Amino acid sequence: MREEEKAVVTFTNIPSLKISHFCVPETTPCDPEPLWKADARFTWNASFGSCSGRLGKFACLALAEKRSPKEFEPTPAQLLKHPLAILGYVPRDAAIFVAGAISGAAAKSVTAPLDRVKLLLQTHSIRVGQESAKKAIGFIEAITLIAKEEGIKGYWKGNLPQVIRVLPYSAVQLFAYETYKKLFKGKDGELSVIGRLAAGACAGMTSTFVTYPLDVLRLRLAVEPGYQTMSQVALNMLREEGFSSFYHGLGPALIGIAPYIAVNFCIFDLVKKALPEKYRQKTQTSLLTAVVSAGVATLTCYPLDTIRRQMQMKGTPYKSVIDAFAGIVERDGVTGLYRGFVPNALKTLPNSSIRLTTFDIVKRIIAGSEKEFQRITEENRKKQNHNAKIE
Repeated sequence: MREEEKAVVTFTNIPSLKISHFCVPETTPCDPEPLWKADARFTWNASFGSCSGRLGKFACLALAEKRSPKEFEPTPAQLLKHPLAILGYVPRDAAIFVAGAISGAAAKSVTAPLDRVKLLLQTHSIRVGQESAKKAIGFIEAITLIAKEEGIKGYWKGNLPQVIRVLPYSAVQLFAYETYKKLFKGKDGELSVIGRLAAGACAGMTSTFVTYPLDVLRLRLAVEPGYQTMSQVALNMLREEGFSSFYHGLGPALIGIAPYIAVNFCIFDLVKKALPEKYRQKTQTSLLTAVVSAGVATLTCYPLDTIRRQMQMKGTPYKSVIDAFAGIVERDGVTGLYRGFVPNALKTLPNSSIRLTTFDIVKRIIAGSEKEFQRITEENRKKQNHNAKIE
């Protein structure tokens, strides 16, 4: 041992352990091969004075060789031969974070046209004025209107800020959900149904609060004419409406997202938990479960989303959630709360499918890279140990 290294010995009394005989490597097969021999002696020196003696009645004595893990890491040549192992250097949490971001961005981009149509249907009455709002715009009419006025690119108008928003949104939401699940666990370490609902609700509100300004910018860019870039919208909002305009409609957004994420996550977890073990790890199971949970959550919480969108609009007459709810029902009836529900539902199904499929594929790649990295590392360790014995 080098002089700068220090050895630390810890003695712990564990009453529940029974005294057992150690195996002698010369006569008894041991796996892994022990680094001690039968005639080894355990000695130590005290800093203040010296002491000697024997300490018996061990239930177990374990000795380990201090070796740096980097000694067995794949060589550049091995990485070139097995490139998948390169991902093994990426921390698992970071890899999962990136996987969630990629899957969310892909799902948002593919379903952007339906999202644009939904926004036009939800905000039609505010955009055309209160007097002419009686005549609602239809789903097909909205699709035709976008193509006629803006062309194919119009279907993806406002998608960039949405993609930018979904990256931190997914990261914050997943991290917050895992954190809140630990906080809401019971004394037995289990997470109850109420705990799952609370964790999902808190995670949804946390991620919404952090990324809400980007959501407002995306809406303004998507439905208000005359704006070409996100920075244009942001500067105009600051100049004309002040900083608070970035959080218009935050109340109904928090109220809406809390039950949505709570219901969505809770149903997803409980349904998968109720399935037989052999089905839980299948991609098809995750897809179907996600579609069902998202469908129930959307049907339950969609009215609050409509209220939030109308409160976000410039010139909105609504000052509170109750005011907006009463005004929409009075002007458009109960069906007004569900305007844009069809394209939103059509968007939710493929969105969930694409997101989960992409996430599942990337997770399998990550798991494969970890196994490949561990396999090469283990081979290198055995090779070095074999060479050491020969020497």
